[in-house]
Amino acid sequence: MKSCKSKPRVGRIHSIESFATQDGPGIRFLVFMQGCTAGCLYCQNPDTWNLKAGFDMSAEEVLKKVKRCMPYIKASNGGITVSGGEPLLQIEFLIELFRLCKINNIHTAVDTSAFYNNHDKKLLQKLISLTGLFILDIKAGHETLHKKITSRSLCEVIDFLNILESEKKPYWLRYVLVPKLNDSKKDMQALKKILSGLAYCEKFEFLPYHTLGKHKWECMKLKYPLRNTPPASLQDIERAQLVLNK
Repeated sequence: MKSCKSKPRVGRIHSIESFATQDGPGIRFLVFMQGCTAGCLYCQNPDTWNLKAGFDMSAEEVLKKVKRCMPYIKASNGGITVSGGEPLLQIEFLIELFRLCKINNIHTAVDTSAFYNNHDKKLLQKLISLTGLFILDIKAGHETLHKKITSRSLCEVIDFLNILESEKKPYWLRYVLVPKLNDSKKDMQALKKILSGLAYCEKFEFLPYHTLGKHKWECMKLKYPLRNTPPASLQDIERAQLVLNK
């Protein structure tokens, strides 16, 4: 009788970048997962939204590509970062991929907006146990604006932060600063309230809003919501940072 082997776990992939330097420590092998249910107003990659687009890869196939890049990944104390889209929509694939990475001693990171769609908490905890670092985007400091930007509740992000804190898992926080949208003094004070008391946040940074993804909206015949919004300047970032520092 032939042994019954389970089918390899397959993920829906948008694209792969083999030499990334801004998505975790060291040089990263960066995997963009396909699919997102948020549709953020300033999304740089609206081409990742469609859950049925992209291409399939097994966890083993991704690992094979990572191993080809290991000389410079190891030399820089880097690893693999999975982004998107929203990678948590394919949490079971991430678990399988990161399980293989752990066996091979490869550092793992997840870049997420925390929209995990109320997955089984056991699955989420399993992923957290296999992940070396989370890079978490926070879009706004209060509920109304957060829903306007993402169509999702800020409570999802806060709940995810609380889970990471309870699991004592290190994470980075990022905030895209958009002029006249989420950069007011009121916005910064709300953000400061969220940031206060976080024990396992290793790094916080403002990312200046830019329009480099606007052409993708136009190519997809989508109306870009922030077409009249200028990019954030260095002075905008410094002004926001000053409020946080106070």
